[in-house]
Amino acid sequence: MSNGKVVKVSGPLVVATGLAEANMADVVRVGEQRLIGEVLTMTGDAASIQVYEETSGLGPGAVVETTGAPLSVELGPGLIGMIYDGIQRPLELIASLTGSNHLPRGVEVPALDRERTWEFVASVSPGTKVVGGDVIGTVQETPSVQHKIMVPLGMTGTLRSIQSGTYTVTETVAVLENEQGIQEPLTMLQKWPVRKGRPYQTKFAPVTPLQSGQRVIDTMFPVAKGGTAAVPGPFGSGKTVVQHALAKWSDVDVVVYIGCGERGNEMTDVLREFPELVDPRTGESLMKRTVLIANTSDMPVAAREASVYTGITIAEYFRDMGYDVAVIADSTSRWAEALREMSGRLEEMPGEEGYPAYLVSRLSQFYERAGVVQCMGSDGRRGSLTAVGAVSPPGGDLSEPVSQGTMRIVKVFWALDASLAYARHFPAVNWLNSYSLYLDSLRPWFEEHLGKAFVQNRTQAMLLLQQEASLNEIVQLVGKDGLAPGDQLTLETAKMIREDFLQQNAFVEVDSFSNYDRQSRLLAMILDYDRLCRGALEKGADPDALFSLPARAAIGRAKSVPEERYIQAYETIARDMAQQIAQLTEKGGADI
Repeated sequence: MSNGKVVKVSGPLVVATGLAEANMADVVRVGEQRLIGEVLTMTGDAASIQVYEETSGLGPGAVVETTGAPLSVELGPGLIGMIYDGIQRPLELIASLTGSNHLPRGVEVPALDRERTWEFVASVSPGTKVVGGDVIGTVQETPSVQHKIMVPLGMTGTLRSIQSGTYTVTETVAVLENEQGIQEPLTMLQKWPVRKGRPYQTKFAPVTPLQSGQRVIDTMFPVAKGGTAAVPGPFGSGKTVVQHALAKWSDVDVVVYIGCGERGNEMTDVLREFPELVDPRTGESLMKRTVLIANTSDMPVAAREASVYTGITIAEYFRDMGYDVAVIADSTSRWAEALREMSGRLEEMPGEEGYPAYLVSRLSQFYERAGVVQCMGSDGRRGSLTAVGAVSPPGGDLSEPVSQGTMRIVKVFWALDASLAYARHFPAVNWLNSYSLYLDSLRPWFEEHLGKAFVQNRTQAMLLLQQEASLNEIVQLVGKDGLAPGDQLTLETAKMIREDFLQQNAFVEVDSFSNYDRQSRLLAMILDYDRLCRGALEKGADPDALFSLPARAAIGRAKSVPEERYIQAYETIARDMAQQIAQLTEKGGADI
């Protein structure tokens, strides 16, 4: 360790000299209050330091002490259900210790509780040869998550002793003798530098959809487990609501939610809602499978930059256990603003709109840590990490650098539309501007589990929505009655797809989550209506009579049918619809 002296303070940027022994990315402690910082650049013995706390009152001459280690997170039992700030300080524990809702400066509290004991169950016996990543035991951390205790990466050897029992995270649970004959104690606690991705053996193409229960996402623009997605949209279009829905309903084992620079009241909503919500797959509280990183807009801007790395490193740790993990970053635009602020203080050459020239490479580093991988270790287990980032372009301008950089990296783009949000159409995903590049790789899964008709129906629905957009321009000139009956039907079916299928009400329990089978049946029913009506129109049936059928109204109410009887109800609606259209067709033919 070496000590230096502060020579310049510029907001969160501190320049110190006398740090010749420090390395890039080392964590340092600054001043009497021991503020946490990280070395950004080195010039001789002078270091530019990014301080993760408020620097008011700090002046030249203050002592800077290096720790000799990069910014790292603590990994082990006790992560699930925790609320951390951007550099993994446990906010609830700090609040209870200080009796204040404000984060005091210089506070040093370990990320994982050192006093709490865990029931460790050994899964291997002494004498077993192990490599880094091998599971040596488990801890039932919550009813939803079994925490697998792994050999730290980079270590190999033979287990000399291992014993089940009750331990704290710092107590020795096993002793490993490495190839040099040196015995090393293994605890349940590991550390990992946040800016370095955790290694894996092989990366695979994502082939399984992430089921979110949101029809516009799952059917129209699906994201694969291990994939990347972005949710861009202007203020008030529902980005946070879409991300909350993903965090609540996605069929993943663990969710890491990063509130990065968002308003404090939005984070409060998450903290209030998640403990009360029940995971539909396990019946437990959602907090029993969630880790929250809260770095709101009023917290130090430098820690915001670190928060996404903290979150994705925790996610990679659970991925390495063989779990499906989702990382939800809200929002990467606020993170990019933190990068821009630090870049300006470092006097770097600005790029487009003042963002640093390395903006896109930093975004890539975040999203590239997603994927389906074969984990380290000898048992060949697989895990997946899905990354979803919100983008908040100023004024909803998708041509700005963060949106454009993100679009070049991610494979799913859910473009939110303020006009849809103002019309109370939620989720406000614009079906004409959004896309998913996973449709081809997910096609085999859809065909196996939902039949070949599912992808064809999805394509047909998108075609009808695009035709509606073209016809709307003609309607504005000649009115709806001036259209041919077939075009009137196109408008009617597209309206049904929009209002009865894509629109979802998060406040109605039965409609807040829709499984894939239900989505498939509902869309097929709407398109069957379109097909039968086209046949009826060809035989002279009255369009207005077709559009006012009782079955048409029943389809509109179909999404509110209780979960336990939707299959029977949908079959009844389909049968009634066929009879009613057949009767109108006979009448139309007789009139001719």
